[in-house]
Amino acid sequence: MAITVWVDADACPKVIREILYRAANRLKQPLVLVANHVIPAPSSPWISCRQVPQGFDVADDYIVAQVSARDLVITSDIPLSAEVIEKGAGVISPRGEQLTADNIKPRLNMRDFMDTMRSSGDIGGGPAALGPRDKQAFANALDRYLARNSGAI
Repeated sequence: MAITVWVDADACPKVIREILYRAANRLKQPLVLVANHVIPAPSSPWISCRQVPQGFDVADDYIVAQVSARDLVITSDIPLSAEVIEKGAGVISPRGEQLTADNIKPRLNMRDFMDTMRSSGDIGGGPAALGPRDKQAFANALDRYLARNSGAI
């Protein structure tokens, strides 16, 4: 049974989407981009886009409702990651970090702490731009996950 790769596409960097497009076509792997705006994607029988209404967590809620065990979700959203991990799906961030049942709780705690710090004005800014190492780490993590869970590679 083929797994599906779900992409939280609203914030997914274009370079990561391009890696995913190539992998989907090469491996004949279903890829679904979910966003609340139009995401340009190549025409392919393996790649589809789902545009959801505007709203807080609408795309996340759609992914959670659709994802199955062994599917893979590409996101940097920690609460979304926690929900799909509970359903048995895998998660890889655009930086190539695999999130699992073993490491998601500390990530949730750190996210909540950082939200508190940001709201108090103690820190600002966001993550650094993706670099070549991040792109390579993502591609490697994607290949490992797909090889282990779909037999596609």
